[in-house]
Amino acid sequence: MKELRLRKQALGNRNLVGSHVELARKNQGMKQKELLAQLQVNGIDMNASGLSKLEGQIRYVTDYELVALSNILNVSVDWLLGKED
Repeated sequence: MKELRLRKQALGNRNLVGSHVELARKNQGMKQKELLAQLQVNGIDMNASGLSKLEGQIRYVTDYELVALSNILNVSVDWLLGKED
């Protein structure tokens, strides 16, 4: 299996969910491309740069994106927000 690349930039402060999105995605062995495809199927139009910035906490997350990410990654919105372990 290919090794996933490590983040080069420090995390930003524009959202709380980015690090959890990245963690859930990687725990499922999902690539960013696969998550982007699932987001599009769920009506969320995002490009690779946008997802990278979201995961790096440099981009704000909309409520629609938050719900879609929760459903796709099979985690709760509260977990994405850091309210649950």
